[in-house]
Amino acid sequence: MSKLVGKSAIVTGSGRGIGREVALKLASEGARVVVNDLDADPANEVVELINSQGGEAVACVGSVTAPDFADRLVGTTVKHFSGIDIVINNAGYTWDNVIQKMSDEQWYAIMDCHLTAPFRILRAAYPVISAAAKAEAAEGREVFRKIVNISSAAAGGNVGQSNYSAAKAGILGLTKTLAKEWGRLKVNVNAVAFGHIETRLTVPFAGADSATVNIEGREIKVGISEALVQKSKTMIPLGRPGTTVEAAGSVYLLCTPESDYLSGQVLFCGGGPGANF
Repeated sequence: MSKLVGKSAIVTGSGRGIGREVALKLASEGARVVVNDLDADPANEVVELINSQGGEAVACVGSVTAPDFADRLVGTTVKHFSGIDIVINNAGYTWDNVIQKMSDEQWYAIMDCHLTAPFRILRAAYPVISAAAKAEAAEGREVFRKIVNISSAAAGGNVGQSNYSAAKAGILGLTKTLAKEWGRLKVNVNAVAFGHIETRLTVPFAGADSATVNIEGREIKVGISEALVQKSKTMIPLGRPGTTVEAAGSVYLLCTPESDYLSGQVLFCGGGPGANF
């Protein structure tokens, strides 16, 4: 029997990569999914795929960093699915530089996406979650909801990523705090920290040439050197980077009923022992 039937899930950054696979996995287990992406085409493609397979999904297109986005996202979820059961704060990208060359724009862009946006989304979701939890408690029912925030091995520090590392460390603090604040509402708040997962942001490149992604009009270089890819493989106990499907599986684990007594935890998904969080 599908484990998430009747649950409504928000997955930010789910038009591509890990987020896409998370949305598809949750939908395959019966969840109704709100799919978000910066761009309409990938978001709508995921929605159409889920709906064509007998699931339920709607799109909420836009940047998670927009001041009005959190309220719009929560409003879309409540309008279509009546409540919120699962929130996956996944949207993100990297914009790297060593600290002496990093601009304020780079710093705030990454902090806003990876830390401020999840804060705003969870703040906006609170009234909906709280009202439902109080009503269920009055009826004598114990219903668990799930928050999964996405962090990274870079939370332990990574050269050229002071902005990203700080944001991913910050999301761990937010996770542990909300686990304490929202426990009374029967909300499990956990994080998944990824190691090397193969996505468009970690595509290998040779020499000085690298791919770029367009983020709100900015062409940002992405990818890692072939030498670093090879070094990474030797450092990963399982001998290779993870796939987006495998990454999604780790998020799914924290959305299942089996995780009802887990909260405030950080699951490292990196093919073996990783950073000590």
